Amino acid sequence: MNDERPDVLTIGQLAHRTGLPVRTLRFWSDQGAVRPVARSSSGYRLYDAESVARVELVRTLRELGLGLADVCRVLSGRTTVAEIAKLHVAALDAQIRSLTVSRAVLSTVATRGSTAEETALMNRLARLSAAERKQIIDEFKEEVFGSLHLEPHLRDRIHTYSIELPADPTPQQVDAWIELAELVRNPGFRARLRTWMELNTPAPGQGPPPGAPIWWARQVVQTVADVRRRGVAPEGPEAAKVLSQLFGDADRTAVLHSLKAGIEAEAERYRMLVARVRGQAAAPDATEELQWMALALLTQATEVGPAS
Repeated sequence: MNDERPDVLTIGQLAHRTGLPVRTLRFWSDQGAVRPVARSSSGYRLYDAESVARVELVRTLRELGLGLADVCRVLSGRTTVAEIAKLHVAALDAQIRSLTVSRAVLSTVATRGSTAEETALMNRLARLSAAERKQIIDEFKEEVFGSLHLEPHLRDRIHTYSIELPADPTPQQVDAWIELAELVRNPGFRARLRTWMELNTPAPGQGPPPGAPIWWARQVVQTVADVRRRGVAPEGPEAAKVLSQLFGDADRTAVLHSLKAGIEAEAERYRMLVARVRGQAAAPDATEELQWMALALLTQATEVGPAS
């Protein structure tokens, strides 16, 4: 077929040389990406050594995700590989972000065993825009903190307080955002958290409420963690000494009330989720320490009660 031109290749020979199917080469040829250099007397396409190199370039660009139209533009000189690559990097970044969100949603669905309705809700929450996420947090802040009587510096801190999902979140951050968004949109959670804030936030001109150190001073939790590691039981006499060390002569009933309000409000869960969304390293979950304190306070209140 190519006896007159021993330097050319039939499409079958080009396929053998490049390892690509004939049908792929024929399609690329029809689209103008790998044009034949000549035709045989029988009308068959013929290619040369440069065609082999061109096929390799087309294959590379296609493997990198470029469409055949873009490949033809590069090969014709109407654009450069660099210009096309820049566009495709942006497209791939968007696709990666979308896939990250999809993976996180599906992972959460698999873990929770969610229904179709719950899956749809989680997907919507995960794909909210930055402005929509901010609106959810702003509404939450207004309901929980809006009418609290606070010192100006505390009100300023709350006003600038934000919970933002990064532009390129990890699956763990997306998963945390889904859980956090569900939590802060829950009216019951908002009411419980507001009650807890009222019990633990100092009013203007006043000192901290009796239970506030539990939440605002992490050394309180660390102290309890240390005594728990030593095997101190919350019902025992040593626990009473720990409470005296932590709270002095503060009203233990008020302290217990504050502590229970925080546990019921899921304050620790909220704190951990916020840190995960932000990608920050959070202090360890203190739920067990808080429950130890609650039992110790309850035990002491029961023992003191009859004598009062």
